[in-house]
Amino acid sequence: MRAQAKQRLASVAVAVALVATAVSCAEQGAGGAGGAVEIDPDDIGGVVTSAQGPEAGVWVIAETTELPTRFIRIVATDDQGRYVVPDLPDATYELFVRGYGLVDSPRVTTTPGQALDLEAVVAPDARAAAEVYPAAWWLSMLTFPEGERSPQELAQTIHGCMNCHQIGNKATREILPSIASAAASSLEAWDHRTAMGPSGPGMGAAFQRLGPQREMFADWTDRIAAGEAPTQVPPRPTGVERNIVVTLWDWGTEFDARTDSTPSDIRDATVNANGLIYGVVQPSDILAVLDPNTNTASTITVPSTAPEMGASVRPSPYWGEEDIWERRSDPRSVAMDSRGRVWLTGRARGSEQPEFCTAASNRFAQHYPLAGGRGAGGGRQVFLYDSSSEQFSEIDTCFTADHNQLSEDNVFYYGMNNAIGWLDVDLWDETHDAEASQGWCPAVLDTNGDGAITPGWTEPDDEIDPMKDHRVAFGCYSATVSPDGSIWCSGIGGSGLVRIELGSSPPETCQAEVYDAPPTDMNPPLYGSGGAHIGSDGVVWQNWRHSGYLTSFDRSKCVAGSGPATGQSCPEGWGMHRLDRNPTFGGTDFLINADESYLTHMDNFDTLGLGRDVPVYGAVNTDSLEAFVPTTQQFVTLRVPYPMGFFSRSGVGRIDDPTTGWKGKGFWSNYSNYATWHLEGGPGTLQKVVKFQIRPDPLAK
Repeated sequence: MRAQAKQRLASVAVAVALVATAVSCAEQGAGGAGGAVEIDPDDIGGVVTSAQGPEAGVWVIAETTELPTRFIRIVATDDQGRYVVPDLPDATYELFVRGYGLVDSPRVTTTPGQALDLEAVVAPDARAAAEVYPAAWWLSMLTFPEGERSPQELAQTIHGCMNCHQIGNKATREILPSIASAAASSLEAWDHRTAMGPSGPGMGAAFQRLGPQREMFADWTDRIAAGEAPTQVPPRPTGVERNIVVTLWDWGTEFDARTDSTPSDIRDATVNANGLIYGVVQPSDILAVLDPNTNTASTITVPSTAPEMGASVRPSPYWGEEDIWERRSDPRSVAMDSRGRVWLTGRARGSEQPEFCTAASNRFAQHYPLAGGRGAGGGRQVFLYDSSSEQFSEIDTCFTADHNQLSEDNVFYYGMNNAIGWLDVDLWDETHDAEASQGWCPAVLDTNGDGAITPGWTEPDDEIDPMKDHRVAFGCYSATVSPDGSIWCSGIGGSGLVRIELGSSPPETCQAEVYDAPPTDMNPPLYGSGGAHIGSDGVVWQNWRHSGYLTSFDRSKCVAGSGPATGQSCPEGWGMHRLDRNPTFGGTDFLINADESYLTHMDNFDTLGLGRDVPVYGAVNTDSLEAFVPTTQQFVTLRVPYPMGFFSRSGVGRIDDPTTGWKGKGFWSNYSNYATWHLEGGPGTLQKVVKFQIRPDPLAK
């Protein structure tokens, strides 16, 4: 045994010795099989090879903790295994290689200006290789049992869990020993683990609703514990994906979750050039702040007198009895205006509404009272943070404010169930009068064709009366504003889009149209809508959370018909696209994604270098954003391979310097997993700001 140990140590020493050779000559490249790689004094470059030769499409990761906050830059190798990590701040870095088919190479310490060849390590077996697969590839191993719920229904429940966290990452595919040892079976361990922690009551109840079929999770983790590995393998970056440069900074606290961020105004990517990045952190009551110029992160408390919420009912296996998510302001969605001010939603008060929301003088309340669960503002209101004065303002809203978009005429639109709300920024700045600055209206079809919305309409469950207008029920989790001023809504799990035109005197002139996606014979069928965003050409892009599609809808293609648009009235306006290289569950009649998309964003200003009006959606379970390039009809995967666990709810482009090409612009996002301690690294790990850039080729400096 002692001799074997010595032999193993000797092998490790040899491997480490062969990992890299540093050449301290900034303008001379590394040699190796791929040929010379030219670098500048602030770059690190070289060639990655393994026992199989040059390794193409693997990632070289440079990480340092010597800056004020942890800094990581990631690039991919070209077809000859060559790489350049460009423009690094002055610090000492640890470099290592990660790639599919490999295990992580030993870390090597170096500084910018050094040419460094790296030795990749081929995985000895499929299980070792899978340790760096994103969660979806592990989740695809789950098999659906026969029972009350169909495979599609089971998958939709799983996708619902992905609204908050990944399933299939190391934290979920393995059961902590402290939980397993106290359970008589794996199923009992699952029953216990899903009921623990800050979200335990809701999560545990959802799990129990699966009934006996929840045994599939116990079977899944048992097979993994026995050594089984995914049979589907993620692809390595190819083509333009090898040109991607990913930069990450730590920010926030170790207890953070559900983070949205903004670097700029979505209407003008030059706003806040080279400025601070802001993020709302829901359970921590903070604005997280990053200065990417000094690599410094800080936090600002979002003040609120709302009653406390979020106390843990059951202990967490990670944090015990500590109420890590007890909070007041509960900040959520965030946006920036043309003055660089930060707008966010949060709890400014309790569930009671101000009197003006129900007063007889409020024409919006008369038209459509927000009561009885109709989006009434007992959830979140609006906060404004003025970075120049470092002061917060609270703006009370009658409606619950959540995801939003700022229009060209400076009005924020907020989605809710069965209505849209708005806040006129210019009017607020002029009057600071919350009542005068806001409004809302439902979605009512002009069924009787008189050109106006007439009081006394029929309700969603009523039979349609051709002599009366008709209100429709709809979801507006994601609201987006068209260049023509109309507001488009996508609900969670819906079947299409709702368009609302405010008219000259809302709410009386608010008119709605409904566009459901047409039936198809596609596999899988189109179902389960998610987020929507609109391009400068008026085309609406919508991701479909459960079935994995990205659709486009162009209203200008609709053939005019009689009466208001409703249902499947414009099949000619729809285009359908699906990324088919991600894993699916086996053993079903149709394809079911082991992933879920979340919200859709737009790169309207070519900040990625893929062109203007490129839709981008966040993928929960694959550590990526997915960009779709309309001109080529191709998807480009923006993967974050390290640390595993990237899950985004935001994406905004910014141009810092339009004269410097790819270096002067980027598309910004951030980690937004509910459980930060589920990220690679475990408890103590911080959420991260992420900047994506695409250079002309993998060796561009």
